[in-house]
Amino acid sequence: MEASAESGNLAGVRHIILILSGKGGVGKSTISTELALALRHMGKKVGILDVDLCGPSIPRMLRAQGRAVHQCDGGWVPVFVDQEQSVSLMSVGFLLEKPDEAVVWRGPKKNALIKQFVSDVAWGQLDYLVVDTPPGTSDEHMAALDALRPYSPLGAVVVTTPQAVSVGDVRRELTFCRKTGLRVIGIVENMSGFVCPHCTALCLWTPSSRDAWRRAETSSRSSPRALPFTPFPP
Repeated sequence: MEASAESGNLAGVRHIILILSGKGGVGKSTISTELALALRHMGKKVGILDVDLCGPSIPRMLRAQGRAVHQCDGGWVPVFVDQEQSVSLMSVGFLLEKPDEAVVWRGPKKNALIKQFVSDVAWGQLDYLVVDTPPGTSDEHMAALDALRPYSPLGAVVVTTPQAVSVGDVRRELTFCRKTGLRVIGIVENMSGFVCPHCTALCLWTPSSRDAWRRAETSSRSSPRALPFTPFPP
């Protein structure tokens, strides 16, 4: 029997945010990580649920590779990345014998694990749960959304890059959100430029597709935000 929203392991989570992208390589997992760290900087307790089963990069980004997931009476104990336990993680990457092992599963097995992640992880009390999803729109997205819907997700952040082909994928993501009733709370144009490490000037290496942005903004009722690429100083 599935737990109700009042008694399930997500009952102590105040807000759930899904991170979506129309294609891979746009920095979706980076945005998930940066959003979680920014919320922690604001004094919030944050969890990251990595449901990108074929490309689980969250453990690497937060230097948590090789950590073990343990069982407790309430289910799986998430991996904590700091002593204060202000950021916790769950990813299929923690369940693989080798970090570069391929997940070669059919859809039903993937969907079952996603549902298990939602129901069986003992998150405890969280201000925010950031859900890093796979690129595109697939059964895995539907499985995650169906499992999370009883907990009333706050909405989705859609990540893209300046290229017109990426913005075209954004429109498909917006259509997915509209059809599934998922509110879009933000659109991020990642790698929208390059910050010079010497003079800090912003250089545009590809023009932003502003016409597509206007259509995306109209569809989502959310103003896009540009995020430039900032390298480490020399």
